[in-house]
Amino acid sequence: MQEQECTLDLNTIEAAVAGEKWALEKVLAYYADYIEELATVEIEQPDGSVKKVVDEDLKQQIGMKLLEEIPKFPLEEAKKQAAEE
Repeated sequence: MQEQECTLDLNTIEAAVAGEKWALEKVLAYYADYIEELATVEIEQPDGSVKKVVDEDLKQQIGMKLLEEIPKFPLEEAKKQAAEE
């Protein structure tokens, strides 16, 4: 499977902060692997082995927290930094 490049440009971030659905979805897609990694837990099996599984409830909580925090993103600071680059 070919890896798809997914980046967040300033326009997408601005749209996400403004609450645009397409941009919020792009942010969630960008962080999907990281969120899944954070939501992965180890469960000890009866035979003593350890199994890694994704806690779907935790994954949803992390995604919701990200969506709650997006409007608080320091957009002006990001614009200044982007202008300097």
